[in-house]
Amino acid sequence: MVWKPHVTVAAIIQQDNRFLLVEEETAHGLQFNQPAGHLEENEDLIAAVCRETMEETAWMFEPEHIISLQLWRKNLESPTFLRVCFSGHCHSHNPKQKLDDGIVATHWLTREEIAAQQHRLRSPLVLTSVDEYLSGQRHPLSILKAFLVSNHE
Repeated sequence: MVWKPHVTVAAIIQQDNRFLLVEEETAHGLQFNQPAGHLEENEDLIAAVCRETMEETAWMFEPEHIISLQLWRKNLESPTFLRVCFSGHCHSHNPKQKLDDGIVATHWLTREEIAAQQHRLRSPLVLTSVDEYLSGQRHPLSILKAFLVSNHE
């Protein structure tokens, strides 16, 4: 068997000192997470984070920076995730859009409100990413390169 991590993306979106989070149904009950999800076939990382943010929050996301690359595994029996965490801003909210299956609501929470919900965070990466963002950690999007052959070439 070939081992490989799950590649995921996440969006850190701050507005008026609050961060956009989703509240989602999980196997462990309702939990909070950044808008996030899996990279799909024939998709680059920027397209993935824009798509996931739209599907989960009904907001258009404009990535501006990479906050960090995060390799995480909950325990030895759990899958490993390689998470690319972006920051940026959002615009053009569509309140009539149906959110992804499992998303119960979106919330704008302060860092303190997020920390107070640590027992309901999907992973420790949620608060870690907010803290990395608040510390000023930023990397240019230009470090990402995609060399994907399409069916049209």
